[in-house]
Amino acid sequence: MIAISTAAEQRTVLENISWETFEAILKEIGDNRGSRLAYDEGTLEIMTPLLEHENPKIQFDRLVFALAEKLNTEIKSAGSTTLKLKVVKKGIEPDNCYYIQNESAVRGMVELDLETAPPPDLAIEIDITSSSVNKFGIYASLGVPELWRYDGRILKFYQLVESEYIECEFSIAFTFLSATDMTRFVEQSKIIGEIALIKLFRDWLKTC
Repeated sequence: MIAISTAAEQRTVLENISWETFEAILKEIGDNRGSRLAYDEGTLEIMTPLLEHENPKIQFDRLVFALAEKLNTEIKSAGSTTLKLKVVKKGIEPDNCYYIQNESAVRGMVELDLETAPPPDLAIEIDITSSSVNKFGIYASLGVPELWRYDGRILKFYQLVESEYIECEFSIAFTFLSATDMTRFVEQSKIIGEIALIKLFRDWLKTC
């Protein structure tokens, strides 16, 4: 077992964990918890987010909603829902994930089974410290088409191309939005109030 703790995240890594054990852990700890799990073919990482991690997660969620309003498009938020596929022995709980292009396909759905349902269109990962598992590989195996990764300073957009993530400047779901623009607003959340931030972002959207 490996344990790593920072001001942003606490990570515990367990090796040689079977798929059955992973599913048993998910069932045992249930939905009402603060930790997030990532599983990659026997390696299980348990991450407990702290304030430096959680505040950007909330800001991203508000900004994504404002973007959907701008485009007048429906979205379905899946939050940190467990995304997993037994056939590839991989699973992950993103900081945020959303159905946007495929919102109508999952509207009204109360349980998510990736064997029959499409994966979320967008997932957001906040990794202030380096993860011990290959999250890009997990998301690619699950078929998530767009991934945003924020390291506490810089946000990068990635698009799934032939089973690999390629960095891209503009979002797939929100085609006018660049990673540079989104980074600027997330960074401003560190120096201005949250209400001021969303107002500033909505004012900027009017110019797009």
